[in-house]
Amino acid sequence: MSALRNLAEAVIRRLPARLQPMARWRFIKFGLVGGSGTVINIAVLYLAQEYLLRGIADFHSRLNYSIALAITLATVSNFYWNRRLTWRDRRHEVHHSAAYLFAKYVMAAALSIAVQTLLTKWLALYMHYLLANLMAIALASVVNFVANDRLTFRRHRPKIAPPRPDDDGAAPSPPPHDKP
Repeated sequence: MSALRNLAEAVIRRLPARLQPMARWRFIKFGLVGGSGTVINIAVLYLAQEYLLRGIADFHSRLNYSIALAITLATVSNFYWNRRLTWRDRRHEVHHSAAYLFAKYVMAAALSIAVQTLLTKWLALYMHYLLANLMAIALASVVNFVANDRLTFRRHRPKIAPPRPDDDGAAPSPPPHDKP
């Protein structure tokens, strides 16, 4: 495990200094939430396929519905926990409804799914498909994190206020020039 930690620290040290603390903590929380979403996805997929949707006779049709249900519940859970834990400090900065943020979250997830799919197919040309998929998941997770950090839960910078006029309502005049 220390080798993995050393590798992670080496990668983090290559980031710009201002991103290093975020990568150390926020990305770890993001990974834990994603791990819980994976457990939910697998559990719901199994329960739906084996019990909840057993009335659908065709295996592939049942599998399609089971996958859709599993992905939906995992995505809702991940959004909830990422909003409450991973980007908790930005809740006061985000002035949009939860539905709007969820739509943005789903778009970020769709982007990472596309990245994962394309990378898996490309890397599978050069290595075992499971290893290719694991590498693609890791890279897609970074894409998903950055998309959510920069778009869904982005930090809003305060707007710079225009210069105030003087008490008489006129704009401030430039300082006088002294002539020698």
